[in-house]
Amino acid sequence: AMLSETITNLKVPPIVIVWLIIAIYMVLGTAMEEASMMLLTIPIFTPIVANLGLDKIWFGVIVVRMMQIAMISPPVGITLFVIKGITKDVPMSTIYKGVTPFIVADALHVVLIVFVPWVVMVLPGLMK
Repeated sequence: AMLSETITNLKVPPIVIVWLIIAIYMVLGTAMEEASMMLLTIPIFTPIVANLGLDKIWFGVIVVRMMQIAMISPPVGITLFVIKGITKDVPMSTIYKGVTPFIVADALHVVLIVFVPWVVMVLPGLMK
């Protein structure tokens, strides 16, 4: 609660804090798997997002997308090791090169979600 209040009281726009959270997920994703990241970050970040007045569904979609990017991001993206286990004769460097376009596409998708929240919120908005 204290961390949430401290971050909420910073004199920066909420979008800066969202990008900081995204950067944290990128760093964590290079060394952790999804469940660990969720258990570690959701209890901390959700109150911050709520105090900033941002939509929690929108933030949840961002978190899920960031975790998916983490699953394919080198050096320890778990999906990369699954691919390596299936294709034993393909070197890891080739697998890293192969996932690069997907990481770029996913990153562009996150940028779209952050700057155009309507993309995420149109269906939940229809349910009201």
